[in-house]
Amino acid sequence: MSNTGASMTGIAFLILILAAVSGFVLNRRAAYAIRDRGQRLHSLGGFHGSYSLLLVLLPGFVFLILWLMLQGTVIDRMVMAGLPDGVLTDLGSGAMQLINAEIRSLANGQVFGTPEPWKIEAAERMVSLEARARWLMLAGLVLITLAGLIVARRSVAAEFRARQRVERIVLGLMIFCSLVAIVTTVGIVLSLVFESVRFFRMVPITEFLFGTNWEPQIPMRPDQVAGAGAFGWLPVILGTLVITAIAMLIATPIGLYSAIYLNEFASPRVRSVAKPVLELLSGIPTVVYGFFAVLAVAPALRNGAAEIGLSISPNTALAAGGVMAIMLIPFISSFTDDALSAVPRSLRDGSLALGATRSETMMKVLFPAAIPGIVGGILLAVSRAVGETMIVVMAAGIIARMTINPLNSVTTVTVQIVTLLTGDTSFDNPKTLAAFALGLMLFIVTLCINILALRIVRKYREIYD
Repeated sequence: MSNTGASMTGIAFLILILAAVSGFVLNRRAAYAIRDRGQRLHSLGGFHGSYSLLLVLLPGFVFLILWLMLQGTVIDRMVMAGLPDGVLTDLGSGAMQLINAEIRSLANGQVFGTPEPWKIEAAERMVSLEARARWLMLAGLVLITLAGLIVARRSVAAEFRARQRVERIVLGLMIFCSLVAIVTTVGIVLSLVFESVRFFRMVPITEFLFGTNWEPQIPMRPDQVAGAGAFGWLPVILGTLVITAIAMLIATPIGLYSAIYLNEFASPRVRSVAKPVLELLSGIPTVVYGFFAVLAVAPALRNGAAEIGLSISPNTALAAGGVMAIMLIPFISSFTDDALSAVPRSLRDGSLALGATRSETMMKVLFPAAIPGIVGGILLAVSRAVGETMIVVMAAGIIARMTINPLNSVTTVTVQIVTLLTGDTSFDNPKTLAAFALGLMLFIVTLCINILALRIVRKYREIYD
């Protein structure tokens, strides 16, 4: 049944696209026909076509998205409401969701054991309702697209201000997208704050901010020996800072020097090959970096330490930070290269004309002029390093230690968030809610870094305009 639903959804979107393109072609042709009869058009034919395309595409797309979002919920409620009397009596929300999931599995053809007859009937009713919903979706879409085509076609006239209408619609789309971004950000912040407040009602905020022990284990039953849990976040943030510092100490000089070489000293042929290869590193998934750290970097560090008589942990901050540095090198290099390329050509030519060498021009003229963009890129790279998860969880481990030794196993804020939210623990205990408190603190840290980057860029940008 799911394949049928997916095919119908694909047909619906195909109908929408074809109708929108047809409207564009028809309105554009109608506008040019008016022009060919000697009348002067207020707007070009392309704007008339674009008006028809938007008038068909936007309402149809919104209709399809809303239908697909609400269809499953409405059908589930209709099916659950039609169950025999007494079946759902005295059942909690979890049990009702389990019954609904079983009925949906039966509707999809997945039969486990011998289900009750009323469940089979409910599954058949769900299949019937889903089939009707798909045909109603297509019918509604056809009506909306036809209405849009008719309205757009009737609007074609010499005096019709199609360009203003199109610009108004596009402006509305941009405002809507901006509002979605703002509302999403506000929603994320509010959810973090709300859940963090619940956490701080169970755990004192002073213990969280200044505690030096992180062991978010709570007893599941009264006789279980698990302790009351320790929620001091200092070991977690310290591990984050250690790994970030290692990554930045390695990535910053390599990224800067590679950008300087490619921007000023490399030949066009070398640059055309080296720059794409360097930027290819930024497209590698982080889980691949994690595998590289576990399979190559960590064993190499252990073997090297054994050669000189040192004993290090299987998972180390040095391995995670070193591999993370490889990931950040193209990030820093790209920002630095863009900042150097944005320096006015007159500064470079003036320095060379006064007798300075290319290296002196780079270090005394171009690099200082590009400092705002370079520092901004480095701080944004720090934000990315702070938020990295996969490399750390695979290479550095999940144990929180109050240490700055790069040869020890440490953990980070993001790793602990993933660990706390993995499993079947409910959202009514401090172990799970601690993830939101960590998320809020991580949000504050990265926000401060981004604000610092923006302030640096804005402070020094006008000096070299």
